[in-house]
Order: sequence, then structure tokens, then C-alpha cells
Amino acid sequence: MHEVRIDGETLTIEDVVKVAYNKAKVVIPEKVKARVKACREFLEKLLGKGEVIYGVNTGFGALSDAKISEQELKQLQTNLIRSHAAGVGRPLSTEVVRATMLLRANTLAKGYSGVRPEILETIVEMLNKGVHPIIPAKGSVGASGDLAPLSHIVLVLMGEGEAEYKGKIMSGREAMLEAGVKPIQLEAKEGIALNNGTQLMTAIAAITVYRAENLIKTAEIAAAMSMEALLGISDALDEKIHKVRPHKGQAVTAKNIRRLISGSRLVQTGKEAMEKIGRPHDPYCLRCTPQVLGAVKDAIAYVRKVVEVEINSATDNPLIFSENGQCLSGGNFHGQPIALAMDTLGIASSIAGNISERRIARLLDEKLNNGLPPFLIPPQAKRGLSSGLMTAQYTAAALASENKVLAHPSCVDSIPTSANFEDFVSMGTTAAQKALQILENTEYIIAIELLCAAQAIEYRGPEKLGKGTKKAYRKIRETAPPIKEDRPLNPYIEKLKIIIKEGTLTKELPIS
Repeated sequence: MHEVRIDGETLTIEDVVKVAYNKAKVVIPEKVKARVKACREFLEKLLGKGEVIYGVNTGFGALSDAKISEQELKQLQTNLIRSHAAGVGRPLSTEVVRATMLLRANTLAKGYSGVRPEILETIVEMLNKGVHPIIPAKGSVGASGDLAPLSHIVLVLMGEGEAEYKGKIMSGREAMLEAGVKPIQLEAKEGIALNNGTQLMTAIAAITVYRAENLIKTAEIAAAMSMEALLGISDALDEKIHKVRPHKGQAVTAKNIRRLISGSRLVQTGKEAMEKIGRPHDPYCLRCTPQVLGAVKDAIAYVRKVVEVEINSATDNPLIFSENGQCLSGGNFHGQPIALAMDTLGIASSIAGNISERRIARLLDEKLNNGLPPFLIPPQAKRGLSSGLMTAQYTAAALASENKVLAHPSCVDSIPTSANFEDFVSMGTTAAQKALQILENTEYIIAIELLCAAQAIEYRGPEKLGKGTKKAYRKIRETAPPIKEDRPLNPYIEKLKIIIKEGTLTKELPIS
């Protein structure tokens, strides 16, 4: 089994996926434990001197003017978690919960939060033993971070709340007992150190970025197959075109499609097309694929950079800088970087789905598909009696339309909280959840395009495909055999969506 070491500095998106999906073991290096312990000892010295520290011996938010006595410090932290566990709605997926727990542990490992090492060790033990708190999906405005969702995690750490363990939902205390994990009594600073931060939105972001990278490569495969199925014109892929408009993603997408269709006997040059059909180029959904999908690739690359910074950041408050002898209150819990990035990713994914839906529609329309049968009805089926893949495009259209609504940015919204003391919030968690939903919708749209393109290729001759698209076609046919009569399309679409999510098609093909 893979191990993932957390040190607050070097965690990767791939590490997050390993822990979230593959349940990789999480390890805390000894130097991290020593760093966390040193920070805690410094905090205790400050408290011993009677210093007033926000959230440690004061109230929270608009109640920060209230002073808390030494005898009440533990109760203050426990009350914080109980009162802030106010999320509602369906539980988040186990994968998102695991990713969130990992990121919370990683930020504590940086050594600026002032918690005891036992806190970090217990979160990691819960992860490794499969104790997964039940976190309602809604309730975060993205500042002071993901307060409500993170509080639901901490409840279980305390032996309260609800958790899933070995496939069963039970009380947090029962789950901890069955797993052999000792619940924690929170001490000074530990509650606010655990529920202040951007870990839920960032966990969703990390998972979404990883899947988006698989999606965009698969979208290039689908576009290449559709180009061949529609007897497309290759001139628009010429390297010279993309060198004079040197956006990186555009050039990479054009190069990927050129590689995929290399050796194809279905695509044609502009000169050949002019002689055969009287036009030198394709409609935009084919001709502009490098420009569109390339821009999406560039957007995903930007989002990856933001997420890579955030997963290794200290995002709670206040932060303790023992080396400088300071405890500072700031705003690293504010989710604006993730909010803006995830809205961007949602918009980008929606665009990838939009252009795919247009290629699907063209493949199925006998007036536009260069001689293919209407709706790709099998040749042995009777026109009118059979509908072929007609309704696959309906589904793609429904998903694309839903994406357009979801793509409205959350990051431009704000609503005051805590009696107007926390008066500008990020809505980062909403942005992240929407981006993941858009991504999933687009995975389905690309799955539908793969299904339609593969079916269209049956009429053109799979042996005429390019070197890369031929491999893709064969892989698709392992999951979705040719359609010879009307049948439910849902099982094929669902299976193709899984191979997109898992990146199955991209592993053996010459694309980057």
C-alpha cells in the first residue's frame, strides 16, 4: 500500500487522491510532531503570561470582546465545535470527507496552529482506520473558512456526532470505540484551530482538478474520433497556425489531436474537401477545438497552481509564530483564492461540455453528418421504427443546459455573517461543489460523444482510424459494443463515464 507523508509543505493533489480514493496510509514524520509540540509549548507560555489571544481566551466573531477565564478555556473550545456543527443536507461523499481530513491534518502539521500533537495523531489514526465523520454538504460561506463542515469532523474527534465505519453509520463515540481510537478532550485553542480553514472547499477542489485533467484529455480523444467520423478537415490542426497564436493549451490540444488521428484515412485536407464538397473548412465545433479545449486546459492549469498552494497552507486563525515570539490574527481562512479558481474551473468544464454537445448533435443529424444515417440508426433497422441514438443528444443537451445555470460564479456573491462582523465572505465551498457537479455533468456529455462517435465509425470503417483513435475505439468497444438495435443507452453511458473519471482511455494514448 502507498504511504502519504504529511509535513505541511509537500502534499500533492495526487497524494490527496491516493488517500481519498485508494485509502493510502497517512504517516506523520517525527520532525513534524516535534514542530507541532514546540508551537504548543510556546502558546502555553503566552497563556501563562496572561496574554489575551483571540479565540483562545476570548469569544468568537462578533463576541470577540468577551474575555474568557482560564477555568473556562476547555469549555470554550467544546462549545465552539458543538454550536458550529450546524450543517444541513445530504452527507458528503466518503472520498471528500477523507480528503478534507487529510488536508486538515496537513495544515496542522505546518506547526502554526498551536494544537497538541495528539490532535494531529488522532485525525491521522481516524483516517487510517476508516472512521469517517458524517458531514452535511451545506452550511459553509467560505469564511471563516468551512466552519460548519469542519465542526462536524471535530465532533467525532471528541466522541460525538455521527460517523461511518465499515459501511455503517453510527454515533461518533461508537465508531471511535469500534475502531479503537481514543476520543479527544479539546484544550485551549484547539477547537478554533480545527474548524477555522478552507479544507473542505480545497478537498473538493483537489479532487475536481484531478478529474478535470482526465476529462480534458478524454475530450480531446472524443473530438478526434468525431472529426474522423464526420470526415473532418485537418488543416485547422496544422502546427503553423498555433505557433502564431502561442497559447500553450491550444498548441498542446492541436498536437494531441494530430497524434491521435495520425495515419487516418478518414480526415482530409482543405484542398481535398474543396474538390469533393466545395468548402475548405469545418464548422467551429470541429475547426476551433484546439482554441476551445486549449483554453480549458490553460484554465485547469491555473486552478491546479492555486490548489497546490492551498493544500500546503496554514489557513486557521490566529496563527502562532513561535520563532518570532508572536501570535497574530489574520484572514488566511478566507476562501477567495479557491472560490475564484473553482468558479473558473466550473466555467471551463461547462465550455468543454458545450462544444462536445454540438459535435454530438452534428453526428446524429443526417443533414450535417456527411452521409451517416439519421441518429446513427443501425442499417438493418427500419427508419421510424427505430430511434437509434436520438435521445442521447437530449441527455447531453439537458446536461449542457444545467451546466450553464450552475456556471454562474459564486465568488462574486457575499452575504454578511456574525452580526456584520464577518461582512465579506467567499462562497468558496459553493463554488467548489458547483464545479464538481459541472464536471460530473460534462463527464457524462463526453461519454455520450464517445458512444456516438464510436457508433458513427462503424459506418466509416474502424480500420481507417488513426493510430491513437483506433486504440481508443477498441477500448470503448470493450465497454460499449456496437448498437445493432434499439436498446437502453444508460448502461453504456454510465460505464463510459467511469472510464473517463478514472482516466482509463488516456493512459495508453500519445497525449499530454
